Amino acid sequence: MNVDFDELRRIHRLEKNTSKLVEVEDDFIDSIETFVEEEKKNYLASLKNFSSSDARAFTNLKRIVEEIFLLREKKILNKALIASHTGDVEETKMASQELEVYKKMLKVLNDHSGLYKELFGEKEKAKTLVEVEILKDVPTFVGTDMKEYGPFSKGDKVELPKKVSKLFITRKIAKEI
Repeated sequence: MNVDFDELRRIHRLEKNTSKLVEVEDDFIDSIETFVEEEKKNYLASLKNFSSSDARAFTNLKRIVEEIFLLREKKILNKALIASHTGDVEETKMASQELEVYKKMLKVLNDHSGLYKELFGEKEKAKTLVEVEILKDVPTFVGTDMKEYGPFSKGDKVELPKKVSKLFITRKIAKEI
C-alpha cells in the first residue's frame, strides 16, 4: 500500500466520523513510516531553503498521523474490551502491528476477567471451554447447554464448551488451538 497526503486525510476524516475502525492494509503502518521518512527529507531540505510552506506541510502531516494513531488506539482498546466480555474476537481492519497490540490487550483483559471469575467460583466453568479455530462457516445453533452459539466464519477463533468443541473437531469443522 502506498500512502500519501490524500490517503491520510481520507483515513483521518473517516476515523473521526465513525466509531468503527477504518479498514486498512496489513502494511499500513509500514507505509506511513516510509511516507514520513520521505517527507522528513523534504522538510529538512525546506529548512535549508527557508520554505515555510514545506515546513507547515510536515507539521500538518505529523498532526494528522498522530490523530489517526490516537483514534485507532482508542478503537482497538474498545474492541479488545468488548471482545473480552463477549468472546466475539474480530481480528479484521487492523494493520499487523495493531493486530499484535489487540491480541496482547485481549489477553491482559481476559486474565483480568479471570480474577472476577475466581472470586465467584466461575473459574471451573471457564476450564470447560476449549479454544478452537473454525475451519468452515457455521450458522447459529443451540448447544447441549441450551445456549445459542454462532454464527462463526472460517478463521474465527472462539471458545466453545468441551462437548461442542469435540464435536466440531471430530467433524473437521474446527481445530483446537
